[in-house]
Amino acid sequence: MGCERMSRSLIHTPDGDVYEVFAKFQVDEPLRHVGSVIATDRDLASMYAYNLYNEWAWSEMIIVPRRDIVTLIEPA
Repeated sequence: MGCERMSRSLIHTPDGDVYEVFAKFQVDEPLRHVGSVIATDRDLASMYAYNLYNEWAWSEMIIVPRRDIVTLIEPA
């Protein structure tokens, strides 16, 4: 799944769980959200994220299961 807008409440689909992908170019810059993937487990999510988003020279890339993200302030 690419960068298309998805409902923040969607954490699971028939194809698997939603994982958010974050990356950064420089070691001293903050991580930025680069997209999301859907996978049945963490290993597949890692592989999908790497294959989809590694066309840039990131210094770091991480995935986070969407279900583990805690929203503090909802968008208006």
